[in-house]
Amino acid sequence: MPDNAPKGIKDVAKMLGVTHRTLRFYEDNGLISPQRVGSTRIYSKRDIGRMQLILRGKRLGFSLREIGEFLDLYDTDPSHREQMEHLIGRVREKLAELRAQKTALEETIRELKQIEAEAKERL
Repeated sequence: MPDNAPKGIKDVAKMLGVTHRTLRFYEDNGLISPQRVGSTRIYSKRDIGRMQLILRGKRLGFSLREIGEFLDLYDTDPSHREQMEHLIGRVREKLAELRAQKTALEETIRELKQIEAEAKERL
């Protein structure tokens, strides 16, 4: 099947490494809109691209709402300038959150190591 040919749910799920249920979930939430031929969903190159962006956004910790906003900007701004500015802002916020979590984790690890050492000494 050529790369640009429309694909069914089975092919898209396999290509993206997700379940059929996952694809239907994002469709139900309005993030993708595959065409319907009877009861069959047909995914275009655009739908697959959107799914790749959705999955990447989820891996990076963005909420469905944030991903939806990003995809909406992509559709409404042909130059993608507003989308990129929004993305930069959200990435900076996410990095700050992750740095704070990293600091907290490092402190917890130090404390646990100290507790472990003290417990070993008492044995």
